[in-house]
Amino acid sequence: MPLDTTKPFTHRAARQAGIARHRLASPQFSRLARGVYVDASVTLDGSTWARAALLSARDEAFVSHHTAAALWGGVVPHTDKLHLSVPRGVRRAARDDVVVHASSRNPTVFRGLRTTSADDTFLDLARSLGLVDLVVLGDSLVRRCRTTPKKLVQAAGTASGRGVALARRAATLVRPGVDSPMETRCRLLRVLAGLPELETDLRFHDDRGTLTRRLDAGDRRTRTGVEYDGRHHVRREEQWEDDIGRREEFEDQDWRIVTLVSRDVFVTPARTVERLRRILSARGMTVGPPRHEWLRHFSGRDH
Repeated sequence: MPLDTTKPFTHRAARQAGIARHRLASPQFSRLARGVYVDASVTLDGSTWARAALLSARDEAFVSHHTAAALWGGVVPHTDKLHLSVPRGVRRAARDDVVVHASSRNPTVFRGLRTTSADDTFLDLARSLGLVDLVVLGDSLVRRCRTTPKKLVQAAGTASGRGVALARRAATLVRPGVDSPMETRCRLLRVLAGLPELETDLRFHDDRGTLTRRLDAGDRRTRTGVEYDGRHHVRREEQWEDDIGRREEFEDQDWRIVTLVSRDVFVTPARTVERLRRILSARGMTVGPPRHEWLRHFSGRDH
């Protein structure tokens, strides 16, 4: 049977299929790990990296940590290493491109691959991620319908060991209906600064139940919304016109929409916190005393 190069394969399998070493080193193939390749035309998604990781390890291994998160469709910081786990007591070979963890997890099967469950992946990564990145992961897993906020809270509540305190805190901050990591970061900046969290994923429907408008977050009582705009400066004219019409519809109903961009979160978070505090207070929301926990997680230039 000819070798299917659209799925990760080993150097040994390539030689058996008659693919010479110089061809493997050519632009025709991508090297995923030491001795593991795939056709260069293949999109390198979570499944591809997970398959490559499993080809690099013993039969007892299963995908875990960052690699499992990508397999489940979760959002995690980039790492240049693949992550696997093996049962405790199984010998782990040292490699510079694959991290092999000792684990007591019971793996599941997803897309035909042995991996930690979505909930266990969240718990494992609580040992290496910070609060914001862990909530981003949780929100993204919920968005992909891999778990729910309730399940994450339950899993963290019964867990033990290193990272469990962070996992429990992060799980309580995970919300459904979050479209992007930046929406998560905007929400956490508010919450950790002591500002109102606001309702996530506000949806507006017409009399027939058809969705007409949506806001990232907001307060229906005071008609105040917060939106993250992550588009580039160059945008399609049609989209620009739609945005103007959408904004005017909100204004006609006395809504105040606060738009945040990347700079507001990464460069000037202190200014953003004060801006939101002023606007939310002016709109009639109860804003408690300032909290400074956000300073540990948002390292802008203005504080």
